[in-house]
Amino acid sequence: MIEGAMLVWFLLTGASAAFVIWDSLFNGVTSWVQRAAWILVTLYTGPVGLFFYLLTCRRPFPGGHDAFTRTTWKQGVNSEMHCVAGDATGIIVAASLVHFLTLPNGWDIVVEYSFGFISGLFIFQALMMLPMFGSYTQAVRKTIFAETVSMNFVMTGMIPTMVLLAAAWPGSEDPLTLGFWFRMSLATVVGAVVAFPINYWLVANHLKHGCMTLPGADGPAPDMGHRSSEMAGHEGMEMGGQMDHDMKRDHKMAMRSVPTGQALAWIIGTYALLIAALWLTSRMTPITFQGW
Repeated sequence: MIEGAMLVWFLLTGASAAFVIWDSLFNGVTSWVQRAAWILVTLYTGPVGLFFYLLTCRRPFPGGHDAFTRTTWKQGVNSEMHCVAGDATGIIVAASLVHFLTLPNGWDIVVEYSFGFISGLFIFQALMMLPMFGSYTQAVRKTIFAETVSMNFVMTGMIPTMVLLAAAWPGSEDPLTLGFWFRMSLATVVGAVVAFPINYWLVANHLKHGCMTLPGADGPAPDMGHRSSEMAGHEGMEMGGQMDHDMKRDHKMAMRSVPTGQALAWIIGTYALLIAALWLTSRMTPITFQGW
């Protein structure tokens, strides 16, 4: 039965990923990092990723992307994609490698967390924000808080799922089997669900960005009052209105910073949540650092 479920899942995943890749090439108006994030997330989460891509990111028609993605919860989902894509990629790569090292599962978790953090922060978060901050070092410094708390929520969902499924499903730790990829897909879905609230909060408080349309990539929407062709004077007024809209949008998207004390409290709190998740998981399936 599980083989049939996996077959259906991977067929749907292939079709979903193919659509997101096609749409990113011919209908995408976001940065290449954002598009890559959605492609990777769809590869990992199949039709679940496609559903949320259609619901929160895909441009519905020329000129409509900003309006379609404006709501905070959609921005939160798009913000989360940077984290999930980077973190899950690092975790999956690490899980593929540690299997052949035959480490105790406690060390597996440490390696997977480290790979996920490095991939999420130094590739997806920092590169996504590089155009805004101007330098890679500044982009890393400005995104490390958001990445840390978001990563810890992702791992709080992924680790118990990975460990419990590995114990219940012998052989699913081997990356050369379909069971491994199905297990990692399920873990990524759970991690994404658990991480949504913190990403919503980060976006709502202007501590993290969501989905940003590339300047000039999406023209004005027809019949929505974005442009008047009546008179040159009207054009000037429209340009002024558009500039005002852009200034308001830029102000809305400006990132805030968290005072050091509050940032440390949030980071410690998310690590405590992750440790609690590990402890609860260890009550059901042993997590050990012995035997290496």
